[in-house]
Amino acid sequence: MKKTIYAAAIPFAVLLLIAIFAPLIEPYNPEKVVGLSTQAPSAAHLFGTDSTGMDVFSRVVAGFRIDLVMGLIVTLLSTVIGLVIGLIIGMGESSPSVAGAAGRGANRLIDLADAIPPLIVGIVVVGLFGANIVSLSIALAFILTPTQVRLTRAEVLRVRSDAYLEAARMAGLRPWQITLRHVLPNACRPAIENSSLVFGVSVVVAAALGFLGVGLVPPTPEWGAMISKGVSDAMLGTWWTALFPAVALCVAVACASGVSGVLTRVTRGHSLA
Repeated sequence: MKKTIYAAAIPFAVLLLIAIFAPLIEPYNPEKVVGLSTQAPSAAHLFGTDSTGMDVFSRVVAGFRIDLVMGLIVTLLSTVIGLVIGLIIGMGESSPSVAGAAGRGANRLIDLADAIPPLIVGIVVVGLFGANIVSLSIALAFILTPTQVRLTRAEVLRVRSDAYLEAARMAGLRPWQITLRHVLPNACRPAIENSSLVFGVSVVVAAALGFLGVGLVPPTPEWGAMISKGVSDAMLGTWWTALFPAVALCVAVACASGVSGVLTRVTRGHSLA
């Protein structure tokens, strides 16, 4: 049973290997014209060429490196920030002190941030700071952090009433020691388990921004922009320019969802009582 659960992470591991070794896999430069336009898939061009003569296979493979790296950055940022803010809010919001009032106010701000449509945030950030991996990653992390905050806060509220925390207080541990040693290890599980969903959503939203034309600057090989460009080509019978990046996007999200069971198994196995 254990082997079956951990095997679910193998497809995602394969995608990471593709992203790491993409420069070695790409037969052509993914940002340069390498042949005639709109050539059908062949031995020379496995996925054909697009309307500008760039190799679709090379661009799809390069897209793994760009989209997966962006997704990993967003997942790491949103999860770490969500854990920190969720801990602070969960541990302090019931206090009558100034810190408690700040925690309750932060909780309201999190709800407000979560109400803003993701695409609107992405478009605004791109308009202010330009379209690059750093700005898009920060924008997507801002969008997805509230979910991680709420998950962590809810678990903190459950954990902080457990009897062993009272025993830790009686043993003389300070609040920050209790938070780090006991609350954090037992409250981080939901956010970590949800990180695979965060990854999938970040990849989809990044592709949506690229599809709308506000993603990474062309000719950067990004799946959303490739799909957007390929839609008009598909109307003329050049189906491959949109199909292959769309399949790559679906595969990446599906493989990320398969990691959820592994994360659940790992976090439950290491949860402290």
